[in-house]
Amino acid sequence: MKTGVLGFSLTVAVTGTLVLVWGAETAVSAASFGLLATAIQVASVAAVRPVWNAGFTRMLARWGMGMGLRLLGVVMIVVAVTVNGELFQPLPAAFGYLGVLIPLLFVETKLIT
Repeated sequence: MKTGVLGFSLTVAVTGTLVLVWGAETAVSAASFGLLATAIQVASVAAVRPVWNAGFTRMLARWGMGMGLRLLGVVMIVVAVTVNGELFQPLPAAFGYLGVLIPLLFVETKLIT
């Protein structure tokens, strides 16, 4: 729950900043991929939390799954930009995704324990 609230707040902040800097046409890209980053992080934390103290091998397997989901998010940026580059502009999409995901990664250990 904390991850979702923090991710949503970061999405609003990053999207608002990009709209102020580059204009309203960046809102869809930034918000979409900020929310995607939030969803991926919520899923990753939910996968790791039950096995956090269950042993290194089990925890590492779940952590690796989360990293795979995060990489899939990067692939989804490429796909969205390729399919509809006018709606999903590359830089706002990347900033929306990374601007939410990176801060959530830094606080992940606090959210899991």
